[in-house]
Amino acid sequence: MAAQMSRSRCLLSSRSLRTVAPRSQCARTFATTIDSPQTSSSQPTNPQRRSTTFQDKLNAGPSFGDFVNPNAPLAPDEAYEIKTAKVGKKTITRLPAWLKTPIPTNENYKKIKNDLRGLNLHTVCEEAKCPNISECWGGSTKNAATATIMLMGDTCTRGCRFCSVKTSKAPPPLDPHEPENTAEALKRWGLGYVVLTAVDRDDLSDGGGHHWAESVMKIKQKAPTMLVETLTGDFHGDMEMVKLVAQSGMDVYAHNVETTEELTPFVRDRRATFRTSLEVLRVAKEARPELITKTSIMLGLGETDDQLWHALKELRKNNVDVVTFGQYMRPTKRHMAVTEYVTPDRFEQWRQRALDLGFLYCASGPLVRSSYKAGEAFIENVLKKRAAKRNEMVGAQAVEDSKTV
Repeated sequence: MAAQMSRSRCLLSSRSLRTVAPRSQCARTFATTIDSPQTSSSQPTNPQRRSTTFQDKLNAGPSFGDFVNPNAPLAPDEAYEIKTAKVGKKTITRLPAWLKTPIPTNENYKKIKNDLRGLNLHTVCEEAKCPNISECWGGSTKNAATATIMLMGDTCTRGCRFCSVKTSKAPPPLDPHEPENTAEALKRWGLGYVVLTAVDRDDLSDGGGHHWAESVMKIKQKAPTMLVETLTGDFHGDMEMVKLVAQSGMDVYAHNVETTEELTPFVRDRRATFRTSLEVLRVAKEARPELITKTSIMLGLGETDDQLWHALKELRKNNVDVVTFGQYMRPTKRHMAVTEYVTPDRFEQWRQRALDLGFLYCASGPLVRSSYKAGEAFIENVLKKRAAKRNEMVGAQAVEDSKTV
């Protein structure tokens, strides 16, 4: 009987313990009892199943809202998101969507390339690996296309850290037939506006100044109505050569400062300085006040807003008319790395700031380059309006003179 009583007491106590257990969360059981099934709250949770590749892709893909309204504009943080990719053990930054351009394949591109090779001419479009080559050379006709002819060969005596043009201390001698061939090619194309540039030739006593002047004069002789823009170097600081080229007959004198004054020693060749570039632009304007002067600045090299403001104000002090902003694109791994991919919104912001400072025109965008054809179209219109106004004034003066006679 005693054994039975103790057993019943044991059973009662075990039941009471089980009823209290959910509150204390530390229930004690006995070997003489049979545990009742545990509630769902006390059941151990199964380990999380590893998500599959399909689930990952599904979650990263478009949402239901994207299917309902597929043409809705993206939010800025989505549109300008910089994506990365895994290549082996390395993580690389992918080129933003706004910097991708089509591969040049059309017939007009091939025709222009054949013309250039046939006359042994070079272009900065090819030598500098310009991303706009498909757009500029791929016009519906050769007349609608734009190519920037590079004079004095394809080898430069300077080694700027952003430029992919070949360099050498002793490049080949100048081609004496180049001015004639260049003028002939441009006349054949029938272009309304042409851009000439050149490598720096510090190995020449005049820096190539006379070759520049002869090229411009030959073009104007063969095509007097053609508008000519020259993108020159600094002639290693010889301002007499700057005056000679400015007075040779071109319509736009361009010389690039490339970056801010603070970054110049790290970006350009040590022989190029920000102050020398300002002097080149100032002297060209003083030599021929009717000239349009133009320069270009790359963004994405680590410049600050204060540095850019300073550069723009210095350019305006020297009466520079046109400025362009473009994204720096690293040509090869041997060149400077890109510090930042600047968004289109920020380019638009600097365009507005430049116009507010009094620049005649500003082309600003990730793919804009110093010889960008959108800028050329605007400048071409400005020059034609100026010429029409000048002719009108000359005609009015002639009428007045005839009346007095």
